[in-house]
This record gives sequence, structure tokens and C-alpha cells, in this order.
Amino acid sequence: MTAAPLLALAARVLTKHRLDAVMIGNAAAALHGAPVTTLDIDFMIRESPATVRKLRAIARELDAVIFRPYYPASPLYRISRDGTGLQFDFMTRVSGVRSLASLRSRAIEVRFGAHTLRVAALEDIIHSKEVAGRAQDRAVLPVIRRVVRERRALYGTKAPRRRSR
Repeated sequence: MTAAPLLALAARVLTKHRLDAVMIGNAAAALHGAPVTTLDIDFMIRESPATVRKLRAIARELDAVIFRPYYPASPLYRISRDGTGLQFDFMTRVSGVRSLASLRSRAIEVRFGAHTLRVAALEDIIHSKEVAGRAQDRAVLPVIRRVVRERRALYGTKAPRRRSR
């Protein structure tokens, strides 16, 4: 089983609705080659009424629901479709990330068919997991750090900036 169809779907709807988002978390780390798994796909977004309207439109298009699981204090919007495994989490605040613009400036673009997803740099993913300090984040850090070391050994300090899937 591959996540490529789900990632292609995410790339298509984010592009169609012009939602400025950067993929973060384990799904992003996996696209960089880290052998980690996850059941959801996480994105950082900007908090604004226009963004919320776009998220609602995406949920309607996907025949999914949008909700805030830890309402009202949560910076998280979840789009989920029962029975299909679709779960996209959109966060307006991410541990260790100053802004969406700073995250975007270091992100790579990964192409899925005709559309691309912005994917956070591995170093940003590591920093976010370190700052969050959750047990599940600490568990994957050695694996992700190893990928960074291996990529630096292969490419030096600069890794490839664009990839296609």
C-alpha cells in the first residue's frame, strides 16, 4: 500500500483552492526518505477567515467533515472522511516554527502528477519534534536524524530541492 494517491489528492485540492500550506510531521519526513509511518497528513497554514473558508470548501469537495478536535483552544483543523482513512490536519501553530513564511522558505516541492506539495525541510521537522517533546516524536527522532546524516554524506550540506513522485 502506498500513500501516493492520498498525497496526490492533497496536492490537487490544495492547489485548486489555493491554500498556502506546508506539509510537516512524519508524512513529510517519509517523503524525504525517513522510514517512518503515520495515519494522517499534517500541514501548517496561516490563521485567517479566508483560510477557514478554503478548508471548508476542501472538506465539501472531499465529502468529508471539518472540525476542531480540541476546540476551542486548539490551533488544529481536521478534515476527515470516515471509512477511507483520509485525515488531513491543518495547524496554525507548530512547535518550534516561527511562521508559515519561515517554514515555506526552507521547504522543498514534491510533485504528484500535475500538482505539487510543499514539504518542510527535515531540519525543521526535527526541530519541531524536539520542541514538542511528545513521546511519539522522541521515538522517531533518531531515525530522522540518521536520514539527515546520510543525505549530508551523499550531497554535502545541500540536498536536492525538488522531487517528483
